[in-house]
Amino acid sequence: MKSRILVAAVGIPVLLYVVLAAPPIVMMLALMVLAGVGAMELQQCVSREKQAELAAFSALLAGLTVGWYFNAPERISVLFLMGTVFFFGYAIVRGGALKFHQIMAGLFGSIAIGYSFSAFLRMEGSGLPRAYLLLPFILSFACDTFAFFAGLTLGKHKLAPKVSPKKTIEGSVGGLAGNVLCGLLFVWVMDRFFGGSVIGYGPMILLALLCGVVAQIGDLSFSLIKREFGIKDYGRLFLAHGGVLDRFDSVLFVAPAVEIIFSFLE
Repeated sequence: MKSRILVAAVGIPVLLYVVLAAPPIVMMLALMVLAGVGAMELQQCVSREKQAELAAFSALLAGLTVGWYFNAPERISVLFLMGTVFFFGYAIVRGGALKFHQIMAGLFGSIAIGYSFSAFLRMEGSGLPRAYLLLPFILSFACDTFAFFAGLTLGKHKLAPKVSPKKTIEGSVGGLAGNVLCGLLFVWVMDRFFGGSVIGYGPMILLALLCGVVAQIGDLSFSLIKREFGIKDYGRLFLAHGGVLDRFDSVLFVAPAVEIIFSFLE
């Protein structure tokens, strides 16, 4: 618990600064680091033997994906093609020493994780006020927190016992309710103190419920991978919270969802 409190005490102010006040280049660099570490964690998870070169290139390509979206989003397909050619070319050079799941982890880790983190840059580039870049975090962390406490106090029926034995249906419902509560609170704060919200209370309820479902799928998806490869945490970057993929698994699913939904509201 002390470790979790320490991470929150340091991490929340840093997160608020990067999202709300830092220059765009600082936010881009922070997202590049998170994407790079996440891609490396995934590669290390699926590789039984150390593959330093493969993990390093996964991290590099994930970071480049974020940076490319910041500088030249219209040419992102070039980077995706380069990554695909490299991973398969490297596997061919290694003469079959690399397995297909390692190649796919490299491609997914670099392209999908980089794409998800870069959603924040695309939202800002669309003209959305920076405060709304907090929504993917709010609608992920709130769901996780409320689900934890609801499951702890009310949980009886298992949600996905073969994937994450501790998660319950009651916890899942509590997470959805917590998301709605925090989403409505966000709209109220924007209306009350910041001149109005770009999304109303009704649409926010729908957004919070949808993101709650997406967040739980994201959480269970990365739990599924951990369970398959027999690890407890992806890393130790956030101490008791684990690594980037442990802490931001839901955010990786929710951020693009929020981006897409707000693009329809414009």
